[in-house]
Amino acid sequence: MVPARYAFLDGPTPIAMAHRGGAIEHLENSMPAFAACVVMGYRYLETDVRVTADGVPVVFHDATLDRVTDRTGRVDQLPWSELATARIGGREPILRLEELLGAWPDVRFNLDIKAPGVLAPLARTVRRLGAADRICLGSFSDARIAAARRVFGPSVCTSLGPRGVAALRLSSYSPRAAGLVRIPAGCAQVPLQLGGRALVDERFIAAARARGLQVHVWTVNTEAETTAMLDLGVDGVMTDRPAMLRDILERRGQWIPR
Repeated sequence: MVPARYAFLDGPTPIAMAHRGGAIEHLENSMPAFAACVVMGYRYLETDVRVTADGVPVVFHDATLDRVTDRTGRVDQLPWSELATARIGGREPILRLEELLGAWPDVRFNLDIKAPGVLAPLARTVRRLGAADRICLGSFSDARIAAARRVFGPSVCTSLGPRGVAALRLSSYSPRAAGLVRIPAGCAQVPLQLGGRALVDERFIAAARARGLQVHVWTVNTEAETTAMLDLGVDGVMTDRPAMLRDILERRGQWIPR
């Protein structure tokens, strides 16, 4: 277990995270999805944050409403009053970030900053709720993660961005590249594969541990993948199938319920 430098990571591992509330088993990013995972015992939920045209941070993955709701249009071009009428799967309303963070004061949230303009309203919401110790911020943009560190300061957990992950991978092969990984972070959150090749192996985990980083892998949706990652000793698993992950962890004696 990697020593925790952040409150978000101070619990036992492996961390089980429900990706978008368990997007295969439930309506993704909906309140019933997150609630079902909490009832199952999940302590960590992963989700996405976008912002409306009038500055309301919402829990939503796509840039547009089209794929998962009964409405169309870009999230960042519509006011909250219009997004509030959309229904995920034709049934469930889109959540404001404030609703989700406030629903369970003991649950922790991995937040993916999906677009420019999200950080400032996200920060206001987190500070208003006093939830900074319960979040980890990530993004596919190195610039957004760097901005998050500036806005929140060193006590809030962030993951490595793409450049940091690439540097960590290189350092796992070449000790001379160890100095490339200089970005302060709490974890490396990485896909199972990159460019069709496995990314996480013993060397990658060892390189992360040497720098005090946890390794969280996404999105792990089969029993074989889950078992392989747990056998490698990863610190966290994100899945769209929370019931599957819980069952495997229970059989291994590694399930730590809320």
